[in-house]
Amino acid sequence: MAEAALDAVRRELREFPAAARELSVPLAVPYLDKPPTPLHFYRDWVCPSRPCIIRNALQHWPALQKWSLPYLRATVGSTEVSVAVTPDGYADAVRGDRFVMPAERRVPLSFVLDVLEGRAQHPGVLYVQKQCSNLPTELPQLLPDLESHVPWASEALGKVPDAVNFWLGEAAAVTSSRLGVQGSQHDGLPPPVPLPSIPCPRAFFMLAVHKDPYENLYCVVSGQKHFLLHPPSDRPFIPYELYTPATYQLTEEGTFKVVDEEAMEKVPWIPLDPLAPDLARYPSYSQAQALRCTVRAGEMLYLPALWFHHVQQSQGCIAVNFWYDMEYDLKYSYFQLLDSLTKASGLD
Repeated sequence: MAEAALDAVRRELREFPAAARELSVPLAVPYLDKPPTPLHFYRDWVCPSRPCIIRNALQHWPALQKWSLPYLRATVGSTEVSVAVTPDGYADAVRGDRFVMPAERRVPLSFVLDVLEGRAQHPGVLYVQKQCSNLPTELPQLLPDLESHVPWASEALGKVPDAVNFWLGEAAAVTSSRLGVQGSQHDGLPPPVPLPSIPCPRAFFMLAVHKDPYENLYCVVSGQKHFLLHPPSDRPFIPYELYTPATYQLTEEGTFKVVDEEAMEKVPWIPLDPLAPDLARYPSYSQAQALRCTVRAGEMLYLPALWFHHVQQSQGCIAVNFWYDMEYDLKYSYFQLLDSLTKASGLD
């Protein structure tokens, strides 16, 4: 009888994503031609947890006309920024039985621009993606070029963002694996130095597929970002496993080694690459249905909290995103229940 009940739970969990899609998940990410009013944003997008791409939301930002690689070089080129360095473009990734976080270095932004423009090489792939509100903390000179928050979203959500983040990197430096700029020399770059500890409101880092506890307004200033999205209701089809946390270390010879984080507990993470899923190992993922969209310069993506996402970018793409803390309400509780039932039923 217990096994029959468990089978019934599994059956309901497998059927739930399709029912949720039919009721509330769009077939494609819709476009809005202008920013919504606070009421419409909350009623039509936040409450039903539906993503959308908003055009003409950034036209008043000076950054949209000013931010280019030459402008960044002239304005903040000498400023040191935190850079994630990985051998293959994954900012955080599963490697075997390890969850491996990137090496981090502080380098002048001009060096990152040199690599992007092919003037210099560096081992592995570079990505300015520190998060933790790295725009105001590391590049405050750029703040006059944009707003400190999104007024209509702040009014709708009743709060200001927890973090405003700046993103810049190679095409390989995305949330999926690609070939990157390789090199065996540091080209005069100083050796790695320890990074200062910056309090961070975010509990998750970048990976091929991940989710965040934030209402995310992602603004592309230059280039393009390509998103693959899954609603939270797809959780029964998305695998999680536990991994020993580790960090890449970049040696003086320009090679990478993986060093375990001994004091940390195992990390639950998604091992699946949605661009090339191993369906023999994770057959349930074939039943998930991803939404794909491209966010171009001048456009803003509203990515609801807890949506799974995978991101790629064009070379030298410049973006800023605003993280508004989600409400830990009934919607959050429902997802926690779905997550718990998925684990307890063995669908994970």
